[in-house]
Amino acid sequence: MLQPGQAPEDFTLLDDAGNEVAWSSFRGRPVAVFFYPKASTPGCTKEACAFTDLRAEFEALGVAVLGMSADTVRRQANFKEKYELSMPLISDPDHVVLKPWGVWGLKKNYGREYEGIIRSTFLFDADGKVAHVWSPVRVKGHAEAVLEKARELFGQA
Repeated sequence: MLQPGQAPEDFTLLDDAGNEVAWSSFRGRPVAVFFYPKASTPGCTKEACAFTDLRAEFEALGVAVLGMSADTVRRQANFKEKYELSMPLISDPDHVVLKPWGVWGLKKNYGREYEGIIRSTFLFDADGKVAHVWSPVRVKGHAEAVLEKARELFGQA
């Protein structure tokens, strides 16, 4: 998993609108990237809606917020529209980012083991280096914790 101080390789993936999104386009500003297992499931919906509810506060700090999962562009688009989400949702069905960043791994649920997304969030500084990592994430209060850390690192205390 990416650790504080590390900078990931550049990538280009599609967002919920089918537009190419290059990681390098975010240089010069802090970025929060939250990874969720599956669009439109209860926990993922709560998490994405919590980040949407805090949009103005993140924007005031100059922090871009991105959501990412292995869902298709279409599923991401439906998720965004259904819940009126404010952030770009990035589609990574081929695990271009999920594996190198360390968020794709072995999970257990009710005694069953399988590979999937480990709910995680990375906060990056304006130079593209990891400033803070949350993994695994508990949804309740998580977006607020990311905002608080962003305030501590990048702006209003």
